[in-house]
Amino acid sequence: MRRLLHTPSALLVRRIAVLYVILFFCRILFYVYNRAQLGPIGWDEVWPLLCGALSFDTASIVYADGLFILLSLLPFEFVCRHRYQQVLYWYYLVVNFLLVIVVNLADIVYFHYTQKRFTADEFFFADNDNSALLLFRFLGENWPLLLAGIALTILLAGLYGRRDRCESILNPGWSYYTFSTLLLALAAGLCLAGVRGGVTRATRPITLSNAMLYTGDPGKANLILSNPFCILRTIGHTEKVHYRQDFSAGELERLFTPEHRPAADSVRLAAPLPADSLHAALKGRNVMIFIMESMSAEHSAHLRPDLYADRPENGFTPFLDSLMRNGLTFRRMYANGTRSIQAMPSVLGSIPSFKTPFVLMSQSLGESRQLPAILAAQGYSTVFFCGSERGSMGFGAYARSAGIERLVSREDYEKAHGTRDFDGFWGIWDEEFLQFAGEELSAMPQPFFGTLFTLSSHHPFVVPERYASILPDGYTRIHKGVAYDDLAFRRFFERYGREAWFRNTLFVFVADHVSSEKFAPESREYPGSHHIVGFFYTPDGALRGEIDEVVQQLDIMPTVLGLLGNEKAYFAFGRDVLSEPERPRWSVSYDGLFRALTDRGVVEFDDMLPPDPKAGPQQRRLQALVQQYYSHIERKRYLVDD
Repeated sequence: MRRLLHTPSALLVRRIAVLYVILFFCRILFYVYNRAQLGPIGWDEVWPLLCGALSFDTASIVYADGLFILLSLLPFEFVCRHRYQQVLYWYYLVVNFLLVIVVNLADIVYFHYTQKRFTADEFFFADNDNSALLLFRFLGENWPLLLAGIALTILLAGLYGRRDRCESILNPGWSYYTFSTLLLALAAGLCLAGVRGGVTRATRPITLSNAMLYTGDPGKANLILSNPFCILRTIGHTEKVHYRQDFSAGELERLFTPEHRPAADSVRLAAPLPADSLHAALKGRNVMIFIMESMSAEHSAHLRPDLYADRPENGFTPFLDSLMRNGLTFRRMYANGTRSIQAMPSVLGSIPSFKTPFVLMSQSLGESRQLPAILAAQGYSTVFFCGSERGSMGFGAYARSAGIERLVSREDYEKAHGTRDFDGFWGIWDEEFLQFAGEELSAMPQPFFGTLFTLSSHHPFVVPERYASILPDGYTRIHKGVAYDDLAFRRFFERYGREAWFRNTLFVFVADHVSSEKFAPESREYPGSHHIVGFFYTPDGALRGEIDEVVQQLDIMPTVLGLLGNEKAYFAFGRDVLSEPERPRWSVSYDGLFRALTDRGVVEFDDMLPPDPKAGPQQRRLQALVQQYYSHIERKRYLVDD
């Protein structure tokens, strides 16, 4: 047993465990020093915070000690030689002293003054602000932390076991090399999983915003984070915001403002809707938003009848088309991006993504009151459904940051219904997961706000075997999957259509982006490459009609708030389509150029070129929107100023 505890792998496990202990102590110090800013921690918060801390500490350790792990497990005999072990010791001590102890203790002081964690910015943009120098000066002024640093360094060196003899339980030979190589491969796989935050194909490498998966409080999300993760994860995506400031503060507010201040006595509803009773009729209703994977407008014969006039298969969304004919349909709804992670803030927060997706920026943890949070403050229960694993794709983390209280994922479905409905790739089949969502909604207190992100109409474009020969093949690889999702919604409506909660719900249907599989030639080029399905539906027919002007995902939040009779000021880059005719009617996006699609055509500008003195009013308003966006990113604040 003694020999087993002195193998290279056993010594490595112990030394990595020491780093978890040190990071735990650093986090305790972080909280003690910044408790006034972070607030008290309830007992019900402790376990989620610890789980989140473990995830980010694992990533930090792999970032800092990946090379150390590799060198410790090389499948060669010299690994246990004294001189080689001394090299490992000094590497371990110096790297972890600097990247784990020093930086995390510096974080404690830095956060106290800036309300942000130490990131790559402080290394690569330590310009006139002298942020890095000030950081270490502040650390020097806080002598208790210096003593803590010394104590943690002694702990790091003492528990390393420098004098412990390294020895293998296997004699040199093929068994030694085979076992050592397999052990190294296993460690590499675990390190990869640690950096990504999981092992499934639906898991994308965790970023700073994933901390919101474990808490709804942005301040406590900073408590979950640790370094060197924050530094190395933000290299190439630094927080220093560079943007063109073309307008003075006064002119900027005149051209475009994200501040909405609705007045109860000045609601102006657009035709073809009845203006006399609609405002009161929708107040207090449940809201259910379906964000549909890759639901391009071209899939719908109702939106694009010209594509199917002479074809045997007349569109692939017959049920959704029937809802559009009996709801409020936006014939020209456009996505504000081309990726799912861009759709979430656009729909739930009316916050666009330009050069970098908003949810991948650490500034996304700034103060905000997005649609779920606004409705939660009005007594709504809030829930986010996604049939993939909890935390995958960063959806759940963003949903929490937007103010959603409860996350329902694949794990919850399988706990209730078993594992047979996993599609083998992304999550639970949409038909079964929609049925499960209905079960959960039926048990929720009203009013509620829910969001569900569908999965099945996605690469590799498969459908359940029982439907493979029934659903139409279509003209692209995704059409069968689109037809399956349409059927899944039909089944959902058939089962729950008579429920009281269902009849009292405003349903919002919107795609996340255009499909990668394109049918119409115009869908391959802008703006057709952003034309998506989008409509509102009320079971009692309170909302009916069609809007032919340009509408964007950013407009959903303001329009929902207007329909619910919201009278409080809020922050949004979109417009209430029915009640704010004075705001720009456009869809904004970024694809190398800042673009705005209007009813009259496309407006664009390149922020790398000097301002155009001949720019028209719409281009100036677009430039103002971009300036407003980056000024708020810089301040990490997405609220209406009092």
